[in-house]
Amino acid sequence: MSQPFRLDLSPAAVADASLRPWRDEQRYWRGLTEATADREPPVAVIGLEALQHNARSMLQRAGGKPIRVASKSIRVRAVQDAVLAVPGYAGVLAYTLPEALWLAETVDDVVVGYPTVDRAAIRALAADEQLASRVTLMIDSVAHLDLIDQAVSPDARPRIRVAIELDAAFTSPGLGRLGVWRSPIVTVDDATTLAREVVARRGFALVGLMAYESQIAGVGNRPKGNVVRGAGRGRVIDWMQSRSAAELAERRGAVVAAVRRIAELEFVNGGGTGSLESTGADSSVTEIAAGSGLFGGHLFDTYSRFTPAPAAAFALPVVRKPRPDMATLLGGGWIASGPPAPDRLPQVVWPRATRMQAREMAGEVQTPLSGRGAAGLRVGDRVWLRHTKSGELSEHVDEFCVVSGSDVVDVVPSYRGEGKAFL
Repeated sequence: MSQPFRLDLSPAAVADASLRPWRDEQRYWRGLTEATADREPPVAVIGLEALQHNARSMLQRAGGKPIRVASKSIRVRAVQDAVLAVPGYAGVLAYTLPEALWLAETVDDVVVGYPTVDRAAIRALAADEQLASRVTLMIDSVAHLDLIDQAVSPDARPRIRVAIELDAAFTSPGLGRLGVWRSPIVTVDDATTLAREVVARRGFALVGLMAYESQIAGVGNRPKGNVVRGAGRGRVIDWMQSRSAAELAERRGAVVAAVRRIAELEFVNGGGTGSLESTGADSSVTEIAAGSGLFGGHLFDTYSRFTPAPAAAFALPVVRKPRPDMATLLGGGWIASGPPAPDRLPQVVWPRATRMQAREMAGEVQTPLSGRGAAGLRVGDRVWLRHTKSGELSEHVDEFCVVSGSDVVDVVPSYRGEGKAFL
């Protein structure tokens, strides 16, 4: 697939204030409305200048460490290709093996960030030497090695590249375990035992190690809500993240050093959009995985370390006026994954002064709004929203309009638009 558009991250582009149109909210959202006026909603957009800003900001925050593009957080090949063309970005972190096989047709370095038990996909990987040289599988137990061997005998395949995932969760007195439940590999002994098993078995090559510190990368340290309560929570989160980063740097460093004595690792992957600074400062890490910050979902409005531009957004139409001071949107229930809570809902960003209804919120087929902004809306008008996260938005639309100013400069398909649904 050819690259449909380019990102300009030059110093001149960054210095040009006209290339930060989102700073003038009214102008930005009206420009997106004008640019897509000939398209029937729902319509999804990517603001080109905002995407460029986010891509450059992430590189600066990474402190010189290369960034592996997390495809789950984008799910638009054209965007992934455009970002990978920028120096400082290298390789893809995929979320399923079928997706990785598809991407590896054109990308020569794809790491699957989660273990796979897809036997058909494993056989497809093993049947193609080029794909086997480009794709790395994630493991955290001998059971994963056994499953691969059962799918394809070591005698009937090229060596399968694998990486070990280290669990990066943090256990705090009083707060308990913080971080997502992922790998059972926690200690140096855990990691070296599995590493020795990998190198002792035919048909495998241990090439990497990964640790994702979700309690730093995925938790905003400036939570919204009650000012006093939010400030208190923010101080607790700051304390937790500082302690967690220090604990993980020490533990990950020891694990990496021990595993390197067993196998010649090509990469040590860590972090995410929210932890670029601390992960980049860890000398044991060679690359950082990130992607959500490129689109800048509203989840990241709760971080003090950076302020992403709203690069991705979507517009829904007003289809009814149940009262003069209300407006009802068609659809809207594009809920993000995670613990069910208001922060998982799309955020209405334009017009301002609108709010969802507490007993209905964002619905599958309709989302009623009230407030001063809703009172000014008419049937047929558009309302702009931002998704909580990033890549999940791509599962709801077939394409994105790439907008510069008030012009559509490209239209690119999502995974869904290319007929792909991997998870």
